Amino acid sequence: MISFAHLEAYQRSLVKEVHRLASLGVHLADSSEGGVIVQNRAESPLVVEVKGKQFNDPLLVQLKEGIHKHKTMAFSLGVDDGTLRYQGRLCVPNVDGLWEKIMTEAHTSRYSVHPGSTNMYHDLREVYWCNDMKRNVTDFVARCPNYQQMKAEYQRPSGLAQNIEIPMRK
Repeated sequence: MISFAHLEAYQRSLVKEVHRLASLGVHLADSSEGGVIVQNRAESPLVVEVKGKQFNDPLLVQLKEGIHKHKTMAFSLGVDDGTLRYQGRLCVPNVDGLWEKIMTEAHTSRYSVHPGSTNMYHDLREVYWCNDMKRNVTDFVARCPNYQQMKAEYQRPSGLAQNIEIPMRK
């Protein structure tokens, strides 16, 4: 709650705008030169969903408890939001087909255009972590109809080996 009672009329609209920006994730800070620094923290809807559903996965809840008891060293909690991370990467819960949504988004995005399993794995690995991540990505890409058509063009034709006649020198 904000009290506008002590503000002049011309200041109220400015305060309302600053409050609206803060609700959108924009952070304002003073700079050392006397100006204002504007930071925008936009998050993907999938990242927001991952953070919200971490409490629904029993494995991730157990790992969070291990952090509090100092038993889990590779995992940590995010400083600003308390989300579970593995070596800085966001842990994806195994609920509601969330990992499938993330892979679909990464594979069919306008910016990625059906990457192969290796490229897709390396891209996702920068942000996310989940159990059997590499295998899941490989299986997902292998099911893609575009990938199957493209892959067939580069494979050798199947069949029995043929004898090749070697010309004789005369």
